[in-house]
Amino acid sequence: MELAQVRLLVSDFAACYRFYAEVLDLKPQSGATEGPYEKFSPITGSAGIALQDRAMMAEVLGELGDSATGHRSLVVLRVDDLDTYCAAVTARGGTLIHGPAPMTERMRVAHLKDPEGNLVELQEWLLLLS
Repeated sequence: MELAQVRLLVSDFAACYRFYAEVLDLKPQSGATEGPYEKFSPITGSAGIALQDRAMMAEVLGELGDSATGHRSLVVLRVDDLDTYCAAVTARGGTLIHGPAPMTERMRVAHLKDPEGNLVELQEWLLLLS
């Protein structure tokens, strides 16, 4: 078994597409800016994040509401230099809601939200000096 992706169900597909492609600078698989589906990948690694139009999945499953309430997901992206990446994200229109700040002695984090309110955590792992 292999984890293929984490898929987020979104109502405003175009806004979320722009966020993941332009603000977070992830690579879209096909360029389907209006949906109903797109997978995004970082430059390195095999994990991916996908967007799925919420209305399309509601038709398939017959049970999804129009919108989610509360925080239902947290997308985590590991970066090499948190301060540099955060500066780039804010320059591209992202708004940090927390950090960059230490989370543990081994990790610094920053948080922002995508246009649907999904939380995104940016992590920088720190080397401990002995």
